[in-house]
Amino acid sequence: MQALTPSQIWLRRLCVLAVFLAAGVITLGAWTRLSDSGLGCPDWPTCYGHMDVRKAVEHVTEVNDATPGSLREAHKTIPEMVHRYFASTLGLVILLIASLSLINRKREKQPVKLPLFLVVLVIFQGMLGMWTVTLKLQPAIVMLHLLGGFTTFTLLVLLTARMYRWPSFLNDCDVLTLKPLASACLVAVILQIALGGWTASNYAAVACTELPVCEPGWQQRLDFKEAFTFWGHDAEDYEYGVLDNHARTTIHVMHRFGALLVTVLVLSLVLKILLRARSVFFRNFSLVILALLAVQITLGISNVVFGVPLRVAVAHNFVAALLLASLVLFIRAINVKCGKRRPARREGTNS
Repeated sequence: MQALTPSQIWLRRLCVLAVFLAAGVITLGAWTRLSDSGLGCPDWPTCYGHMDVRKAVEHVTEVNDATPGSLREAHKTIPEMVHRYFASTLGLVILLIASLSLINRKREKQPVKLPLFLVVLVIFQGMLGMWTVTLKLQPAIVMLHLLGGFTTFTLLVLLTARMYRWPSFLNDCDVLTLKPLASACLVAVILQIALGGWTASNYAAVACTELPVCEPGWQQRLDFKEAFTFWGHDAEDYEYGVLDNHARTTIHVMHRFGALLVTVLVLSLVLKILLRARSVFFRNFSLVILALLAVQITLGISNVVFGVPLRVAVAHNFVAALLLASLVLFIRAINVKCGKRRPARREGTNS
């Protein structure tokens, strides 16, 4: 193996930094969305014409003092602008990663396509962020923006794993047979995250306040056509939602059924890993996935029981990103050493 050059060492460090920045962007984005601060700055990229959030706060305060209620609350400019600062910094770091990747493109196992794709993705994310504001929180744009953030975070985690040659171990290929199930779990989690984004962007999180599904009679209130019309609503803005209660109930109920599907699939995956894995690494990995699932279920139930507290809702959003990343890393782990080789059969088993 070639010795690492200084630029490769810095590339690794930047990848780690980018992962933490992306985690911060996801968390701040959720905080902004769930605290109803998405239109705290009605223009983009400035905030009431200011790049400095302090000046934006001063401007809003002065205008509202002179003419009460003319602008939104001054405190709502802060999460929106801080989110933009973090997102801009992340974009810069990703550009540096792509540049160093091109410089080191002839080095052994140096990823190039993934860093370049991340540049394209972060530019598109910036456009979605702009449209989120200019289109006044249009739900489909908000959901796509959330999915883009999760995708950026997950791909950065994957890139970091590749940069550190993770995993660099093992001779345990029995788990390779679990790739179809792991892929099904991944697809289910992605769809559930999209449903969660659709629930939040349509302010449907409190449409059902009882467990396990919804209030009695929810079956008669389902309206799939209105609930999943992604474009075409005529509204001045979409803050606090424009759908009727039946549509919001439908979205919320489908999110709960999605959670049930994810739970069944991920529990099946964890159980099969524990039964088939020969290495401690994969057994421990399955327990990490199980722990994330348990935390996510607990946070989801807490949202219902306690009326969607802001911190719980933000944590629910972030743990979903961790669960997504863990499944991607698991699929990488079972492929990186086994490739397309046939998994070994253990003696005394027919599997």
